[in-house]
Amino acid sequence: MTVPPPSGTPGAPADLAARLTAFVRALRTHGLRIGPAETVDAAAVLAVLGLAEREQVRAGLAAALLRTDGQRGVFDAAFDLFFPLGVGDPEAVRRASAQQAPDPADPAAPGAADLTDPNPDPNTDPAALREDLRARLVAALAADDRAALSGLAGEAVAAFGRYGGAGAAGRPGNDGWSAYQTLGRLAPETLLARVLAALRAGAADAGPDPTAPDLADHVLPDEIRRRIQGFRAMVATEARRRAAELRGTERLAERAVAPSPDRIDFLTAGRDQLAELRRTVHPLARKLATRLAARRRRAARGRIDLRRTLRRSLSTGGVPLRPAHRLRRPARPELVLLCDVSGSVAGFSDFTLLLVQAMRDQFSKVRVFAFVNRTAEVTDLLTRGGGDPATLARRILTEAKVMGHHGNSDYGSALGEFAERHLDAVGPRTAVLILGDARTNYRDPHLPALRLIAARARQVHWLNPEQPSLWGTGDSAAPAYAEVVPMHCCRNARRLGEFIGRLLPV
Repeated sequence: MTVPPPSGTPGAPADLAARLTAFVRALRTHGLRIGPAETVDAAAVLAVLGLAEREQVRAGLAAALLRTDGQRGVFDAAFDLFFPLGVGDPEAVRRASAQQAPDPADPAAPGAADLTDPNPDPNTDPAALREDLRARLVAALAADDRAALSGLAGEAVAAFGRYGGAGAAGRPGNDGWSAYQTLGRLAPETLLARVLAALRAGAADAGPDPTAPDLADHVLPDEIRRRIQGFRAMVATEARRRAAELRGTERLAERAVAPSPDRIDFLTAGRDQLAELRRTVHPLARKLATRLAARRRRAARGRIDLRRTLRRSLSTGGVPLRPAHRLRRPARPELVLLCDVSGSVAGFSDFTLLLVQAMRDQFSKVRVFAFVNRTAEVTDLLTRGGGDPATLARRILTEAKVMGHHGNSDYGSALGEFAERHLDAVGPRTAVLILGDARTNYRDPHLPALRLIAARARQVHWLNPEQPSLWGTGDSAAPAYAEVVPMHCCRNARRLGEFIGRLLPV
């Protein structure tokens, strides 16, 4: 099907160019680095591929615009908004594709389909409609029919996703389309047993197979869950597309498209997002190590060595044409991490520990201490466990003595215990990183202990995953700690990587 232009605009080349530049602008808003050269390449891709094959257009634009795998999720969500499968109601789109008519992408063409939402039948029974959709969804999931699933996603959003009402003069008010509301009514995750029963019935009709029970019991459930998750993604895409027609594509792309993994805030990331963040640890570590090597090459020359320069000038009649430099031999510093591993900041500390573990070769020595309200060294746990992201936090909480009589964070007690028992880990070559949100649960922050650590170390930095506007609110002692040591906002992986890159020795 031809990709239609945005609602209310003709399908002229100028409008396609405007849509492409708006698409690129939306990607840049979400942190994707796309320059004029990539944009020109994307325009060339559209000129070659046209708009007849939408998935080819998607693949071509991705090849022209993207640089890393982590950007693909943002790209796909924005692509579905700027290059939708259709506009208006999906049932009208299917009717238009079945007609032998001129290109439906041209609204001025004779016989072009009306893709606006039809008026719903007020006599339709919602319960009967829901059961009909669920029955058809079971059949589509069993057959893995993506075309049928896409159509059902559109019908489900049209039937159950609308909320609010029209504004003044018939303009959209606070209305919109909700994937959450649609999925709540349809509940596709409850259809697993019905889909499995349909598949087993089909297998029984096809004839006995001694391997079929094992396959159904061990493989099919996970496969059906994957198909259901794909259908949920289709519903979310359809709801965003319809909302974009009401509120504007660029506005919705700015607010409704999930950010790339390296821009997700640690404190708001869900389980799946944290898993994606952990997968970015080693690529980020490799990138930082490469940058460090380049910085070291650029900084290989130190101050001018006057004696060697004068000796060289003897061969040129006393003219110092080739200055000699003193070789720099930068020592790799020692690194000490003091990490809050309580539930409120566990994702941030977990990711940072894995990043430092992946970059431990860049430091002469790395020692890691964890705390909730007691401090314990966990360097051996990270070394023996290899930094396994699935078990790292659990092993620290269960095998290290990081909690006392309660499970709440107590920065004062943790800093005091570190200064009392582990201060020998800090020396004049040591860089100390303290990871935590500085929320003391209204207990004594114990600033003298932090001052003692700062006095012994070469440098101390506090990495706080909260945004600065929240520092000092509630039980946050961040402003008090910031008077003793520099405090940096590291809300996401990108900011954390930038800071670690500045900290690394040259």
